[in-house]
Amino acid sequence: CGLDKFNGLYSHISKEICEENAKEENVDNTTFIEGDIRHLDFKKESFDCIISNYAIHNIPQDRQEILFNSLELLKKVGTFVIHDIFSTHKYGDMESFINKLKNQGYEKVELLDSCNGNPLSHNEAKKLMLSNSKLLYGRK
Repeated sequence: CGLDKFNGLYSHISKEICEENAKEENVDNTTFIEGDIRHLDFKKESFDCIISNYAIHNIPQDRQEILFNSLELLKKVGTFVIHDIFSTHKYGDMESFINKLKNQGYEKVELLDSCNGNPLSHNEAKKLMLSNSKLLYGRK
């Protein structure tokens, strides 16, 4: 299931474009729906995997709460990969958030810098306004 608001800043990205991209990549078990990550209407433990790429930093609310609520939708042993701009200004103390996840039973939770040459250098990230890009991943 792919979820997006399909409007606003990135309104040029449509449900149809997402469906076409999935088809080009031979992915046929995906559904795209319009929605808002702040108001998820799914049962807990509904998904095997949760992936987000540069989306949550755009939401002007408690991003840790949004992350935590999203991760509750993972099935047991489900995995998550969140790539975003994890600045302290946007997300607060991520070390305490990681500890909260570990205390809730999540495993192998790590926050990796993605501006160390893989895939971007610090200079490239700065030019693209993507400084503090990191990859948060783990398993429930």
